[in-house]
Amino acid sequence: MESNEVLDRLPRHLLNLIIDQPYDAYSAQDHAVWRYIMQQNVRYLPGVAHSSYLEGLKRTGISIDRIPNMYGMNRILKEIGWAAVAVDGFIPPAAFMEFQAYNVLVIAADIRPIDQVLYTPAPDIIHEAAGHAPIIADEQYSAYLRDFGRAGTLAFSSAFDNKVYEAIRHLSILKADPYTTFENIEIAERELAFLSNQQESPSEMALLRNLHWWTVEYGLIGTVENPKIYGAGLLSSIGESHNCLKPKVKKLPYTLESRNFSFDITTQQPQLFVTPDFEHLTTVLEQYMNTMAVRKGGSEALRKAVRSETTSTVVYSSGLQVSGKLARFLERDHKPVYLSFEGPAMLSADNHQLEGQGIKYHKEGFGSPVGSIKGIDGKIETMSEGELSANGIIIGNDLALEFISGVKVKGRLEKITSHSGNNLIFSFQNCTVRYEDLQLFRPEWGMYDMAVGEKITSAFAGPADPDAFELKYPAPVEKTHHLQHSEKTKRLFELYSKVRDLRENNGDLSALYAIWQTMKLDFPEDWLLPLEIAGELIKSKGNSGIIEEIILSLKRKSEENEEMQNLIGNGLQSIINQ
Repeated sequence: MESNEVLDRLPRHLLNLIIDQPYDAYSAQDHAVWRYIMQQNVRYLPGVAHSSYLEGLKRTGISIDRIPNMYGMNRILKEIGWAAVAVDGFIPPAAFMEFQAYNVLVIAADIRPIDQVLYTPAPDIIHEAAGHAPIIADEQYSAYLRDFGRAGTLAFSSAFDNKVYEAIRHLSILKADPYTTFENIEIAERELAFLSNQQESPSEMALLRNLHWWTVEYGLIGTVENPKIYGAGLLSSIGESHNCLKPKVKKLPYTLESRNFSFDITTQQPQLFVTPDFEHLTTVLEQYMNTMAVRKGGSEALRKAVRSETTSTVVYSSGLQVSGKLARFLERDHKPVYLSFEGPAMLSADNHQLEGQGIKYHKEGFGSPVGSIKGIDGKIETMSEGELSANGIIIGNDLALEFISGVKVKGRLEKITSHSGNNLIFSFQNCTVRYEDLQLFRPEWGMYDMAVGEKITSAFAGPADPDAFELKYPAPVEKTHHLQHSEKTKRLFELYSKVRDLRENNGDLSALYAIWQTMKLDFPEDWLLPLEIAGELIKSKGNSGIIEEIILSLKRKSEENEEMQNLIGNGLQSIINQ
């Protein structure tokens, strides 16, 4: 991977998801698919896309004629503060968001097959490079993407979300493979439909993904009556970019309510949302973040952490951050009074692990009360050593602390850990902790580190210090398919390659005539290469009789169905008007 200063800032736990772009594996037909779509985009989008699209294509170094080498793109992307990496299809939403937070564009390395030119349910290099990359050249939109990524790294998912993600990834892999059987696709679609029909309360990440879909992927900008396209899914889908502006697709103002509209990746969208400008996107994002656990805290935030069933971070009002899997918490009067983490836990401040408070030390879990202590006037988290001493809190003394909640802590105070003027941890030997009839800690379990803080002010997904927590995103188990083409298909690809070489090297036109004769006999089902041959002959003022024959053949093929009519009709319009 060719790096730059943007990529160098990526945290280590994301690196397992990056792959080498299999550039040599792209067939000449793959490059022709890219070229066809980009030609259509350049012809059609200037009149319907946001004004920054075409300028963005130039600024991001994206070629019309060939699939871009994304690491070559990086030399240009770094000029606008971004970079690109290749990944294998869909990656976990949290990881996708974190890449975005670091100004890194995640590009699925595969390219859609020829039978999915108009629309593909799977992420591919056309969607990512030709859809996302050009718009990030707009500074205001770039800032929105980065802020959205940061929100996504903090949002809680649920175990159900992960099941849906795996089902979507599996279906997209099957659909991107032209050799997948109908039966296998049908099974995967039924599994996804079954999950989608389950009545689950949406997580923070699920709602955030809805906002992402209706803006970054399928967003419109301007007025409801006269919108322009900026969403990558629309910019990269020549079918949907035409259909989305038709009256049959409902246009709604983009507001926070858009989070409640789910989506189906396997079909075109029945409604789209229109933002008046990019600044409004950030306004709605801020409104949503105000509903998230990272800003709300309290029992509501803790419930989201428990539901996630994975590593999260809970923040005390003292600034102490506790990272681990929150198994449960006790409440009194709708306020948290005791937290219990299971498995490895870590204590941090300002997103850095506190010395000696890592996952090896707290390998069996962590538990601690939260709240105020009876008989003490003031917040012990902000007290000086003298103030603590005046309240009987002295290192080396036996203490009996009773929280207003009823939690009782008894033991010898061995150490006070402070950070930035706040007391974060009281460490006790020979300690017992009780709440009503529950014994929460016993002396024989060793040192008891009691978190200090009257409230839970925040909670968010993931550990506060990922490196110290040894966080890793493993590479997906199910890989996108490495297609095994038949010998006949390989011969077709060779013909595509010959036409490309003739075009790029001003070769002998007579070779095009011979290729056309082969196409008629051996590959009558293919429509894209005849378009390329006709385009070269028209441009070079070749044999008009052969040109007419090819065009007539294509027009007959366009009568097969509406999709073929659109593909061939748009292609003919491009080559005739070139």
